[in-house]
Amino acid sequence: MNLWRLVTREIRYQKLNFLLGLLSVAAATGVLVAVLTMLRSHDMRTREILAQKQERTEQEMAKMKDDYRIIMKKLGFNLLILPAAQDLKQYYASGYVTEDMPEEYVNTLAGAGLMTIRHLLPSVERKISWSEQGGLQVILAGTRGEVPLTDRAPKEPMQVAVAEGEVVVGYELARSLKLRAGDSVMLLGQRFTVAGIHGERGTRDDITLWIDLATAQRMLGLQGRLNAILALKCLCAGNELSQIRRNVAAVLPGTQVIEVDSKVITRAEARERAGAVAKTALEAERENRAVIRAELEKFASWLAPVVILGVTLWVGLLTWGNVRQRRREIAVLRAIGISAGQVLKIFLSKALMLGAGGALIGYFAGLAAGTASGELSGGPAGALTLFSLTMLLSVLLVATVLCVLASWIPALMASSQDPAEVLREE
Repeated sequence: MNLWRLVTREIRYQKLNFLLGLLSVAAATGVLVAVLTMLRSHDMRTREILAQKQERTEQEMAKMKDDYRIIMKKLGFNLLILPAAQDLKQYYASGYVTEDMPEEYVNTLAGAGLMTIRHLLPSVERKISWSEQGGLQVILAGTRGEVPLTDRAPKEPMQVAVAEGEVVVGYELARSLKLRAGDSVMLLGQRFTVAGIHGERGTRDDITLWIDLATAQRMLGLQGRLNAILALKCLCAGNELSQIRRNVAAVLPGTQVIEVDSKVITRAEARERAGAVAKTALEAERENRAVIRAELEKFASWLAPVVILGVTLWVGLLTWGNVRQRRREIAVLRAIGISAGQVLKIFLSKALMLGAGGALIGYFAGLAAGTASGELSGGPAGALTLFSLTMLLSVLLVATVLCVLASWIPALMASSQDPAEVLREE
C-alpha cells in the first residue's frame, strides 16, 4: 500500500479532525495576510497621496511663478542706476534726474554677465514746459526699449520701445487735454502721433510723455547721454542690494544704485512663504501616514506571534488527540508490516497537506479581507494589485513548516510505540 493512499484514507477517516486543523491554519493565515495586505494597501495609498500632493504642489508653484512673472511686469522696474553725481535728496524732492552719464554704459552693463539684474531700460528725461499747451509742466522721457543681456536668451520685454514720431501720454495729461490714441500733437516744435495712453498710476507717470530715445536726446540737447538705467532685481538667494551695488560699481564705477519699489520683493516673499507652506503640508501628510503605518505595524507585531503560537499548539493538540485515539489502528498497521518510518510519514504528510491547504485558503481569504478593509479600491482589481507572490510563497512555507513541527512529536510517538504492547492492552 503506497503512502499516498494511506494518507488520503487517514484524512477521509478523520474528516472532522482534518477540517478543524485546516480551518485553524486558514484562520491564522488569513488574519496575518489581512493585516499585511492592509499594510501594503496603506503603503501604496501613501505613495499615491504623496505623489498627487507633490504634483499639485508643483503645479501650484509653477502657477505662482507664472503669476509672479506677470506681477513683476505690471509693477515695473525696481532698480534705478543713476549717475554718481546725482543728488538723491534733489531726486526724491523733484522726482526726476538732473545729471547724466554716457549712453554706452547700458551696453557695457548688458555685456558684463551680471546675474543679479535683468531687463535693462536706458532712459533720458527732463521736466519741461510744454509751450504748445500754454507752458504746462510735464516730464519728457525718452527710451529706446530694453537692451538684451548678451549672456542670456532674450526675454519678453517689460516695456516696449516707442516708435519714432509717436508719443505715449500719461493718464492725467490725456484726461485734461482730452487726447485720444491717433490724435496729432505738437511738442517743442515737432509733430507726434499719440500711440497710446497709460492707465492711471497715481505717480508722476500720469504727467509724463514718452518718445523714442534719440528724439528725446536731440530735443533736450543730451545726444549720447542718459539720465538713468532702469533694471529689475533678480530675486535669487543672497541677492541683496549691497551685492548688486558692488557688482554694478565694478562695471560702471561712475554710478549709484537705488531700489525704487519694494512691492516686487513683498510679492516674492509671499511666493516663498506659499511654497514653504505647501512643502510643510506635504511633510505633515507624510508624517501622518507614517504614524498610521506605525500603529498598524505595532498591531501586527504582537498579533503575529500570538497567532503563530496558537495555531502551532492547536495543530499539535489535534495530532496528539488523533494519535491517542488511533493507537490500536496504528498498532494493527505495524503488525501487518507497515514500518515505523511509514507511520511517521503518514502523519507528517497529513500535517504538510494541512499546512499547505490552510495556507492557500487563508492567503486568498486574507487578501480579500485586507483589500476590502484597506485604503485602495476593493474588488478583484484591488486584490490583483495587492497580490504578492512572495507573500504567498512565504505563507505556504511557514504554515507547512509549523504544521510539520507541531505534528512531529505526536507522529514520532505514534511511530515508535510497540504494537504488541498496544494490542495486549486491548
